[in-house]
Amino acid sequence: AYPAASGLRTHTDRVEPHASTHFRTSPPGGRPNGNEPPARLPFVRSAAATPRLLLQYPQPCRVVNQPTPTHRRSPAPASHTNMELRLRAPASPASASPRGTSVSPSPRPHPRLPSQPIQKRLSGSAVSVSRRGTAARSSPCSALMTASYNTGTPDLVDFDWETLGFQLVPTDFMYIMKCSSDGVFTKGELVPYGPIELNPAAAVLNYGQGLLEGLRAHRKEDGSVVVFRPKENALRMRIGADRLCMPAPSVEQFLSAVKQTILANKRWVPPTGKGSLYIRPLLIGSGAMLGVAPAPEYTFVVYVCPVGHYFKDGLSPISLLTEEEYHRAAPGGTGDIKTIGNYASVVSAQRRAKEKGHSDVLYLDPVHKKFVEEVSSCNILMVKDNVISTPLLTGTILPGITRRSIIEIAQNLGIQVEERLIAIDEFLDADEVFCTGTAVVLSPVGSIVYHGRRVEYGGGKVGAVSQQLYSALTAIQKGLVEDSMGWSVQLN
Repeated sequence: AYPAASGLRTHTDRVEPHASTHFRTSPPGGRPNGNEPPARLPFVRSAAATPRLLLQYPQPCRVVNQPTPTHRRSPAPASHTNMELRLRAPASPASASPRGTSVSPSPRPHPRLPSQPIQKRLSGSAVSVSRRGTAARSSPCSALMTASYNTGTPDLVDFDWETLGFQLVPTDFMYIMKCSSDGVFTKGELVPYGPIELNPAAAVLNYGQGLLEGLRAHRKEDGSVVVFRPKENALRMRIGADRLCMPAPSVEQFLSAVKQTILANKRWVPPTGKGSLYIRPLLIGSGAMLGVAPAPEYTFVVYVCPVGHYFKDGLSPISLLTEEEYHRAAPGGTGDIKTIGNYASVVSAQRRAKEKGHSDVLYLDPVHKKFVEEVSSCNILMVKDNVISTPLLTGTILPGITRRSIIEIAQNLGIQVEERLIAIDEFLDADEVFCTGTAVVLSPVGSIVYHGRRVEYGGGKVGAVSQQLYSALTAIQKGLVEDSMGWSVQLN
């Protein structure tokens, strides 16, 4: 529900959107009234004489005008991906109800609307969705929104899955849970996906007190959804939170939030073989403060996005440029946790590498400047004489969950694995090189450039060991084989 802007007059329309809705309004005079707080969303002037409620969708929607404000239209027949919004306004301000839209001829404060959960049914189960999210409260218009999906089979959004890449695609809902300085997280809630409100003095904005995680969910051939090793992400976030003096959700709270967010956005999980649903949990210091110290409040957020391959050429071998000026992390720093600052520091070197035609950057250790550490956002491994070697975790390298999974799969296949310090010269002499990570999964390396020397691997083809490990890993992630490792969690 959205608080009404004083003096706002709108037509009462019935809208049948295709996906999530973004509202913009134009009050009389084309700007907010003087006694109102600044609008969080931009005001635009409508072409019509009477201000209209404008709605934007990824694809066109159908708006049916209803000239009589008190007219009530019977519900439209449900479809697989149909969502109905009802905007109702009472005939006079005096008759305004908590479920209606107050229209006042003169500026005056509008009473806060009570929170009433939206029940969204997914595959026979109900998920309660709160309308009390920050983004909803900050909207300048008021409406009663009732969302209902018929999620039979198939329960997929109308989307061009063939063109799916690794870019942000807004989905329906996100999960938010807050924690005060006492370290106790309150019960979280699902809210419509959208902006969150932060004080300019928030610790995450001023001092970078924040962590992120990443994991994937896949749709099986029978339509069910499986998540890959979510407990490991929960444990890694708790380790990072301890390093940054942040309270963290318990493993149970983390898993519950991830499951609820996936189920609420189940129609955005790509079909089998067309991609996966990327899940991004965030833990940020949202409390306001001026000095350098732990924040007084923390916010845990989970949102999801359908994705394809991280690199544009998919499983095709990538090219890495060895960075000789900058370093990703230093001993005693935060290179072994997923703090947000670790990623901002690699953008400059990554951009230079891409301008030269490379896919990403390979980083060396900051002390000796000869031992390989990792790539911008993934771990790296090499194969020599059928032995897999990967840089030893010394506190400057992120302990990747996919990295660990590949090591365990290789050992089960009888392949010897070593974790040790590896000089760049050894990588240049390897038979195969590949990267691992939640985003990249397993990406073979086709070439590495070091001191102007370019070394190629496999003649532009995927190596035999890389292909064997990729097939074994993705078969488990997608639920194509029995998960003898006990890694996957199936959502019902």
